[in-house]
Amino acid sequence: MYEITTIPALAAIVYTIIDITKTACGGDAKFKRFIPLIACVLGAICGVVAFYCVPGMMETQNILVAIVLGAASGLSATGTNQAVKQLVKSDTKEGE
Repeated sequence: MYEITTIPALAAIVYTIIDITKTACGGDAKFKRFIPLIACVLGAICGVVAFYCVPGMMETQNILVAIVLGAASGLSATGTNQAVKQLVKSDTKEGE
């Protein structure tokens, strides 16, 4: 059962960390360019932490798969952020 919720949980964690960091940086253009890379690395780190600290959560047999799943979770957090931005942007254009 845990394997179904692992990817969305890691994506939510990475999304929250990136959002907090982006707010703290105040919208720095250099930081925004590296958000996907930072999200990928954060996701990989979260995957490793989940693999070792909560062994039943990641149904993988080796660390490499946990790293890849974590990195994919981080990148999906970036995609989720962009999807929300586009939905909000299209709603404001329709309202004008």
